[in-house]
Amino acid sequence: MKPANNPAANREKVMTLELSPVELDEAMQAYFAKCQEKLGFIPNVLTAYSFDLAKLKAFIAMSDDLMLGKSGLSKTEREMIAVVVSSANHCHYCLVAHGAVLRKLTGNPMLAETMVANYRAAELDARTRAMLDFCWKLTKEPWAAGEEDRAALRKHGFSDRDIWDISAVAGFFNMSNRMATASGNEPNPEYYSMAR
Repeated sequence: MKPANNPAANREKVMTLELSPVELDEAMQAYFAKCQEKLGFIPNVLTAYSFDLAKLKAFIAMSDDLMLGKSGLSKTEREMIAVVVSSANHCHYCLVAHGAVLRKLTGNPMLAETMVANYRAAELDARTRAMLDFCWKLTKEPWAAGEEDRAALRKHGFSDRDIWDISAVAGFFNMSNRMATASGNEPNPEYYSMAR
């Protein structure tokens, strides 16, 4: 029987793997309630991770730090990285979810949809394109990324800390894409109509 105080327990099936949600502690109940209040739904990726409290907390801590924490990168730049990495990996969940967030942040559905399909077709400044080219390379050919790539980012004004943050966001989404795909994680229906 699923715990009554677990917001994830009453959700529809969100992934192919058969993993039952555990009872959420007070902090995670509050986090899920905040998502429900702010978004109007609980992202299925959180529900998917709710079979293991330690993994759920680690996922949230890393995601929130990378995407919302202090950084030389804007929130929009970080979402662009999420979309480009997810496009390279053909991650259905993340393309739908982060494409929606990018539409909301930019207020530009055409830009966001173009980036979901092919960021190279989007009208981007040289700095942003250099950042995204690095993320694409780091995703598709990580062994080929080297000092010349870091030098190119520095040439466009990125600090070494920025390069760390770019790499950390790209690395996180490579992991997240693989987990979403492997588990059959489905995007929330609400993402499809968000910010259109």
